[in-house]
Amino acid sequence: MVAPRRLKTWQDRLRDPALTVLLVVQLIAMFVLTPIAAVGMPIPRIVVEALLTALIAIVLLLTTSRWAIALTLVSVALTAAAEVLRVGWPSVLDDWLGHTGTILGFITLSWVVARAVFAAGRVNVYRVQGAIVLYLNFAMIFTSAYRLVFELSPAAFNGVPPELADHALTDHRILATMLYFSFTTLTSTGFGDVVPVHPIARSLANLEAIIGQLYPATLLARVVTLEMEFRRRPRDKER
Repeated sequence: MVAPRRLKTWQDRLRDPALTVLLVVQLIAMFVLTPIAAVGMPIPRIVVEALLTALIAIVLLLTTSRWAIALTLVSVALTAAAEVLRVGWPSVLDDWLGHTGTILGFITLSWVVARAVFAAGRVNVYRVQGAIVLYLNFAMIFTSAYRLVFELSPAAFNGVPPELADHALTDHRILATMLYFSFTTLTSTGFGDVVPVHPIARSLANLEAIIGQLYPATLLARVVTLEMEFRRRPRDKER
């Protein structure tokens, strides 16, 4: 019994800083490394591996759930299998495995972060950072879904440069393009330069736009409720 309690205490101490680290890692990956890679500048593999390792470590820090840990390991295994197939036996299967692994990983991460952000207790700056992480995760989940649709059907989007159809040569540019489209959809910006025309792509875009509208309102309602409950507790104890 002592060991589990110590583990929980250790995790409680690291949970809030882990949310900060997670936000920093996501911001660097999305808004620094992705555009740099898209313009053709090489990114050292050790940097990518370090970021992935950090994400996995943060999941393990934020949760004791066996399901979350198991799903994280499955997502890593799927992504690794896709990389092996892409090098030795490239086919549609590696697209499915790779993006499925990415989507599963970000969904698991979102679940873990949501439990930390929306748990009972006072709202602090770390929870706000975790809420931002969740919002960014939505963009990444849909980015992977759009990439899968595009790689299976390059005509699914209008406004995408034709040369991106050869995703084996321009994988980073596809990621940057779909990440851009995902954020413009999530935030309802809609510049109109990239347009979904495939029914599945349109359905995903509709779903992301709805989430982008509902999430801030849901977040605000939950944050206000948590803060009110926290302030009410001392009064309840006095009674």
